[in-house]
Amino acid sequence: MSGDKEILEAALFASGEPLDEKQLKNLLKGKNVRELLSQLTDEYIARDSAIEIKEMEGRFIMQVKPEFAEKVRSIAPKELRSPVLRTLAMIAYHQPITVAELVDRRGAATYDHVRELEESGFVSAVQQGRTRLLATTQRFAEYFNLESGDPEAIKRKIIELAREQKMGLDKWLGKQGIGVTPMYESLMELCGITEYKVINPYTPTEEEHDLIQEMGVLVISKGYKERVGKYFDGRIIEIQATTFEDLINSINMLAEYGSRRKVKESLDYISELKDEYIEKANFITAKVMPQTEMVSRMINEMGLGISGDGVKIAPDYGTSSDGKDIGGGADILIPTHKNAQMDIVKRICQRYDAVINGLKKGNE
Repeated sequence: MSGDKEILEAALFASGEPLDEKQLKNLLKGKNVRELLSQLTDEYIARDSAIEIKEMEGRFIMQVKPEFAEKVRSIAPKELRSPVLRTLAMIAYHQPITVAELVDRRGAATYDHVRELEESGFVSAVQQGRTRLLATTQRFAEYFNLESGDPEAIKRKIIELAREQKMGLDKWLGKQGIGVTPMYESLMELCGITEYKVINPYTPTEEEHDLIQEMGVLVISKGYKERVGKYFDGRIIEIQATTFEDLINSINMLAEYGSRRKVKESLDYISELKDEYIEKANFITAKVMPQTEMVSRMINEMGLGISGDGVKIAPDYGTSSDGKDIGGGADILIPTHKNAQMDIVKRICQRYDAVINGLKKGNE
């Protein structure tokens, strides 16, 4: 019978991803898992193995040491991103299925997913009229440790994967959607995301509440996760869009749901805009005094000087959530909410222009 350390070793090897202490304890009821993991880690260190066991934020993983990772990267299996995996699941479950049918269910980003799956060898395609017919390959069966590529065996595997991710089969196969607040609708276009619904998750109507429950992902403003999380159990992505760097980070967070080509184009465009505004700010000598953290972050990105007796800059919403006067006595007001552009890029440009033009006018 295998020893306790060997069972932990096998679990870490088979998983290929971090496991927490609770997961490992389920394998060894009543045993001191942390002590056993410490012993196992020391053994790998003592034998100077190319493999190591690391603890990351309370979770444990077995991995190739960094100095060897690059040397074996070319033959290591490629991790499938969640949206790509779901596209593959739909192909496997409904095969043979045409690209046209797939795009109709999964959205335009599916073209990139199919290309990635073909390049990885998971899917083959046969021309059928103006579209192509898709099916899984032997590589698919090997990747998921199936004894054969039998369609029924594949369907059973897809159902198993859906249960593992604690999702209904319909949602796992792509019927879930992305919900986004009106202020971030233009962010969807920047990412090349075509399947989404504009909703109000903060104070939803009964109809909106039901619609949100069908979503797999919600894109909301940073700081509202706790409020929304009280009734939504899907993935919540918190977005900031005060600065150009915020926007770059937000696009990267949503990239897996969009088009790689569109994401790259948008990131290049926004990086250029950021550089342009930093260059404009280089010619401003006036010092400023930001009145809020939001304004401070804009000022820091532009590289403007800060002083306690500088030009006061504040948002134009007047009072904070706790009733504190924000904009009173400010020399420059930054447009927010109703006075700001709905387009996310134009909104940031509008705010930066307000700062730069206001400071220039003050120097005249």
